[in-house]
Amino acid sequence: MTYLADKSVLVTGGTGSFGKAFIRRLLADFEPRRVVVFSRDELKQYELRQELGDDPRLRWFIGDVRDRARLEQAFNGVEVVVHAAAMKQVDTAEYNPFECIATNVLGAENVINAAIGCGVERVIALSTDKASSPANLYGASKLCSDKLFVAGNHYAATRITRFSVVRYGNVVGSRGSVVPLFRRLAGSGTLPITDERMTRFWITLPQAVQFVVDSLAAMEGGEIFVPKIPSTTIVDLATAIAPSAKQEVIGIRPGEKLHEEMISSHDSERTVDFGDRYAILPNRRAWGGQSPAVEAPSLRQGFAYQSDTNDWFLSVEEIRELLANVP
Repeated sequence: MTYLADKSVLVTGGTGSFGKAFIRRLLADFEPRRVVVFSRDELKQYELRQELGDDPRLRWFIGDVRDRARLEQAFNGVEVVVHAAAMKQVDTAEYNPFECIATNVLGAENVINAAIGCGVERVIALSTDKASSPANLYGASKLCSDKLFVAGNHYAATRITRFSVVRYGNVVGSRGSVVPLFRRLAGSGTLPITDERMTRFWITLPQAVQFVVDSLAAMEGGEIFVPKIPSTTIVDLATAIAPSAKQEVIGIRPGEKLHEEMISSHDSERTVDFGDRYAILPNRRAWGGQSPAVEAPSLRQGFAYQSDTNDWFLSVEEIRELLANVP
């Protein structure tokens, strides 16, 4: 909690689901000196300004992570960057691959270079379970982004800037989540199920925000932090939301996995267990420093953190309890 006190913090994608939740928590609990909301959509910024009021700590930047010059203007005097801007719709990325790469990969490069050039202290980039052994362009672009942020520590070298990544599963109730879709269709009597065997990792928005806060405090640079979170089957999720609805199997969409993964068996060779989370360590730490993660126990050989083999599954009743607190 003390790390963010009196800091100047910038959030890319600041008007997205995560960005808004993080900014609200930051203002309420951590006493930052300044909070910069960086996003492309002026309407969303206007709506958030109406919600948050005239807090003197807030600054509002219209900008795109594709524009390095604008990032450098926004990063001036900033000490902490949370990079949440991304194109994240799987089917949209498949149909618009150049746009996905421009935002998720080249945008990541711009954030890294601007952060180093402006002397930002710490940068945390948000990743996704789809970045591990990716099966679609969105996942591949986020894997590339993850590797860029880890390597950013080499580019920063002896400078103050350090980069780490947080990787977690589906956020319950976020835009694009299946939960709002199921809730909207619950009254129709039929819910579309892609595959009865499908499983997913789930995390709530407040949990995701807390995980980023904790990771900012713990990072030394180069870690990919992964929380231990529960899985559900798609069938149980649908049953929890609309128990009397018919479940119609429609088939897996292009680029969609049957089960998700956050740590591959290859990455597990350099992953350590913190108890409530894992940390995938960088192959090399040539920029110096020592991560506290090296003191934690390593994983068994061949381990993979996947939604179907996860040892923590929610029951239908537990899913209902979880959703009761999700608007």
